[in-house]
Amino acid sequence: MRSRHDRYDNPDLTPPWKRKQPVPEVAAEPDLVVEEVTTGFCGAVVRCEKTAEGPTVTLEDRFGKHRVFPMAPRGFLLEGRTVTLVRPRAAPAAAAARGPRLTASGSIAVPGARARVARAGRLYVEGRHDAELVEKVWGDDLRIEGVVVEYLEGVDDLPAVVEAFAPAPDARLGVLVDHLVPGSKESRIAAEVDARSGGNVLVVGHPYIDIWEAVKPASVGIGAWPKVPRGTDWKLGVCAGLGWEPNTGAAWQRILGTVRSYKDLEPALLGRVEELIDFVTAPEDA
Repeated sequence: MRSRHDRYDNPDLTPPWKRKQPVPEVAAEPDLVVEEVTTGFCGAVVRCEKTAEGPTVTLEDRFGKHRVFPMAPRGFLLEGRTVTLVRPRAAPAAAAARGPRLTASGSIAVPGARARVARAGRLYVEGRHDAELVEKVWGDDLRIEGVVVEYLEGVDDLPAVVEAFAPAPDARLGVLVDHLVPGSKESRIAAEVDARSGGNVLVVGHPYIDIWEAVKPASVGIGAWPKVPRGTDWKLGVCAGLGWEPNTGAAWQRILGTVRSYKDLEPALLGRVEELIDFVTAPEDA
């Protein structure tokens, strides 16, 4: 029978609301994208190592920069949630049994493949954030196909870009435009370009106000993208609605860091990008 003094053995006098809640342990598998909590450095897992001070994990950001961090408890964010990274336990044979590695776009990866010499054809993507997202998900595929992605600052520049590019059957041009909806200025410019291209230019667009919306809310760790009142800058309105600091650059890096593969993107964007890649890489007689 417990005495009244037993409760003072190894006492924990911390109020319940101040105690740290347990967090899940996540295996630091290669290509897992996490954010280190103290520095905000976001990157994909490259490797784990055992050191005298304890296990460490090496992360690679989207610029190819590597940083090494201790695998401390509660040390990382995964899709906005605090986690503890642990070393993977799967044996190499077990990993091989899982089947071929896939690229972020869902294609079968080609081990050791070198980037193809660039095609004459190009993809132009309106918006810097849009181009970064396309590179992150489809970059491996595009390098193997030899397709170069270029940044289009605004759709108003498109007619001049097309004229300077001089598209031809062996040099097709694919263009991804923001918020391409019927009756919009963007749709009128796209129609004008299509009419003059002789079938060598394809302009498609996604229905979202901004590319941020093409990332699934669940991947970002939110229930839905906030409704932003008319007249309010959409990105700043999203930051306010989510309780984030009004820094759209930092907000985008936070969103982009949650994207690990095509599964994190809405189908309306996936279909359009795949359509453009098929168009640019199609045989001349297709």
